Amino acid sequence: MADNMKFDLVSPERSLVSGEASAVQIPGADGDLTVMQGHSPLITTLRPGVLTVEGPDGTTQYAVSGGFAEISAEGVSVLAERALPRDEMTQEVIEGWVTEAHEAHKKAREFNNEPGPVDDAAKLLSDMVALGTHIGLDPKQPNL
Repeated sequence: MADNMKFDLVSPERSLVSGEASAVQIPGADGDLTVMQGHSPLITTLRPGVLTVEGPDGTTQYAVSGGFAEISAEGVSVLAERALPRDEMTQEVIEGWVTEAHEAHKKAREFNNEPGPVDDAAKLLSDMVALGTHIGLDPKQPNL
């Protein structure tokens, strides 16, 4: 299969997938991107979102909370802060992720410092809420 590349997705808890893929759609911090064989080398940060893998057995989706993706001549390696197969995402899981992001935002706002950390925490919270909505779960958006 000349059009396939190596793909790995790991989180601190486990290795979710290691195999071949024809395309990987990545929720990059600076925008979504699709990686196929022959893509230019790149390292990018991830935002919370859905990572879609097109492989020999069909399309599989994973929810990721952030992390890094390394694209090389050999393929794609994704190191996710947290990741779960789409079918393992439950209402309880998304609520936990959103609650953690909300707490981080509240904590960042307690400090009288540069706006960067507060803005970053607000963006993380917004992305977590969007992830829940995207996969059809109610993220119960907290007030900012």
